[in-house]
Amino acid sequence: MQGIVRQGKDGVRVAVHVVPRSARNMIVGIHGGALRIRLNAPPVGGAANDALIAIVAKALGVPRRQVEIISGHTSRTKVLSVSGLSRDVVELKLAERIKAKG
Repeated sequence: MQGIVRQGKDGVRVAVHVVPRSARNMIVGIHGGALRIRLNAPPVGGAANDALIAIVAKALGVPRRQVEIISGHTSRTKVLSVSGLSRDVVELKLAERIKAKG
């Protein structure tokens, strides 16, 4: 997870690459220096962004309000900010999800 999860000023930053309109929501693995996440929502009207926040919040065991998209709102490559958790905890929980494939 080197380079994917970093400590930011206001929380932990996570680089993600989303694949919208997939068969189901799941954290897949690593893609080009970012966490690859498949979303079944289309990239229309913020549906994919909402689904992304929901899947990451669930994977980390935090409320949705603690996960925020800070860049890349209209791009497949995004940066998320997660508040209330340390970098080590975020890395551990995401690594567990990748290992469990979803």
